[in-house]
Parts: sequence; C-alpha cells; structure tokens
Amino acid sequence: MDTALTALAITCTLKPSPADSSSDLLATQILDALADHGVTGDLVRAVDLAVKPGVETDMGDGDEWPAIREKVLGADILVLVTPTWMGQHSSVAQRVLERLDAELAETDAEGRPILFDKVAIAGIVGNEDGAHHIAAILFQSLNDVGYTIPAQASVYWNGEAMQGVDYKDLDETPEKVVETITTASRNAAHLARALKTSAYPAD
Repeated sequence: MDTALTALAITCTLKPSPADSSSDLLATQILDALADHGVTGDLVRAVDLAVKPGVETDMGDGDEWPAIREKVLGADILVLVTPTWMGQHSSVAQRVLERLDAELAETDAEGRPILFDKVAIAGIVGNEDGAHHIAAILFQSLNDVGYTIPAQASVYWNGEAMQGVDYKDLDETPEKVVETITTASRNAAHLARALKTSAYPAD
C-alpha cells in the first residue's frame, strides 16, 4: 500500500442535487471500500453540471465537462455508476461515455493513449433487470478508451421489477452487494497499483 492512489466516482443519476440518489449511495460505498486500500476518492454527480453533448474534450461556451475531465485524468481509478431505466444505462451515463470518446485522440509523452494505466469499476442500480447488459456496455466503452477492467469489477443491485423500493430505501446493504463491493475495490486498487508501478509499454 506504499503507492498512493486516487479515485473519481461519476454518478449518472437523472436526479439533480440535493435529491437522494441510489447511484450516489452505491458510489460512496465503493469509494469507502477503496479507502480501505489507501485510495483517496472524490464524487461528481454529472447531472448537476452542464455537460454538453459531443465527442470533444471541450465543447465550448458553458461546457463544464473540462473540469470533470481534469479529475478523470488525475484519478487512477474511475468508478462509473448509473441507474437502470428501461433496461438501459441512463442518458447521463451515455453522455459521459461520449465525452470520454475524445480521449481516443489524446496521447501521453510516450505516444500512448492518455487513459492507459487507469482502472475502471462499474456500478449499476435499479428495480428492473439489465445490470449485466449495462456492465457490458460500460466496460467495453471504457476499455475502448484505454481503461483496464479488474476481475469482478461490476457492482450491481436489482430490486424487484415493477416495485417502488430503490437501493437507497433498503434498511441495510445486501450481503452479496457488500461482498462484491469489497472484491471489486480490492481488485481495482491492486491492479491500479500494479499499473502505476509497471506501466503498459509504449511499443
């Protein structure tokens, strides 16, 4: 644990602050678990900011993505958390993925994609099915732009379909979710530390 690590959680709830958010709750739980492995974390609720549509690092007048992007580039671990709507990730999550697409054109001093050596965790909450499908989309997109995915790094909770109980309404976190948070966080910290010590080669 000698190597200091940082994490950024981007939550993609459709609810602006100060509304309670199941996505924020799960992201906070993951950040707390990462802290047990020496990872300092920060959380951004994307819907609170004016993230313009587009696939550039800066979409100009009023775009607040560049401030989030600086945090993304500064973090060793990205925690991307989305609610489930109609079996899909949220429109906010899709916009975040589209803005990350710009990083395909960005390289470091050695000519490598700028997001190489960074690790990603996916979090999904919803009272309907779709978690595995959403995790597949998030992980493929994040891997495309350079993130490495740890073993068992998708953390999800599916409530009973067509019911009104959300993750934030539970009296306690289900044991299996706790176990998955623990595993995903441990593996992410291990992998991020390994990549920081021994980066991917430039060629």
